[in-house]
Amino acid sequence: MQPRFRKVPAAELGSHFGAAIVPAVIHLSGVIMSYPGIVGETVSFQGHNGDKGEAYYARPTRPGRFGGVVLIHHAPGWDEFIIECTRKLAQHGFAAISPHLYFRDGPGSPDDVGARVRAAGGVPDNQVVGDVAGSIAYLRAQPHANGKIGVIGSCSGGRHTYLVACQLSGIDAAVDCWGGSVIVDDPKLLTAKRPIAPIDLTEKMTAPLLGLFGNDDENPNRDQVNRTEAKLKQLGKTYEFHRYDGAGHAFFNYARGPAYRAEAAADGWKKVFAFYNKYLAG
Repeated sequence: MQPRFRKVPAAELGSHFGAAIVPAVIHLSGVIMSYPGIVGETVSFQGHNGDKGEAYYARPTRPGRFGGVVLIHHAPGWDEFIIECTRKLAQHGFAAISPHLYFRDGPGSPDDVGARVRAAGGVPDNQVVGDVAGSIAYLRAQPHANGKIGVIGSCSGGRHTYLVACQLSGIDAAVDCWGGSVIVDDPKLLTAKRPIAPIDLTEKMTAPLLGLFGNDDENPNRDQVNRTEAKLKQLGKTYEFHRYDGAGHAFFNYARGPAYRAEAAADGWKKVFAFYNKYLAG
């Protein structure tokens, strides 16, 4: 049966275009439904070596305790897309924080700072692990935390998600969105900042892992995703992988224009929320 929508009189919406009033409640067949409120703000967190940096934090405003999620930003940086994803996680019932991994390399626009960091070979792995650990501590210190922690990242953030899931204890669920260089086929690509391929740490992974990948991606490519899955299976890890035909790198990101795949992104988000509801609720 299709829902019956109540027609909203213009008077209820407000008469001024510049100050439209949107009703918080929608009536569907006699059932009152409302969008949950959230609050989001830039906060200070203590990261690697005690360094104090910025993070964006968002949570539901309703009473209760929530699972926490650390969103590790992608190589382009701590940009608008990342902030919106943090708010999206809060909208779906999680207390989410995204640390600005490049705060030591500012000031400047996200694009400029990200370009400088990438030109310098990225941020050191141990620094990222320390910043994520600090973000987890921030989440656990909040009065509405339920103590459970998830980690999610895309692109370089997907690689970092895999890495921290192997190096930090107390993570309850990890989501790797097309993380590149989890497998490193050319040893010359290992550096002082990135001295080990995350795949070589898989034995230490204790958290369940969700992986989302585009079959047209080149980093990671299909073979690398297959080999990652084979390693997880060999070691008896809890995981689920989902792959999307016709999708390449960054297919969640509407800001990337031609890379965006709306249908795959919508399905991927559903899988993220189902995964986190399974492991972080309660």
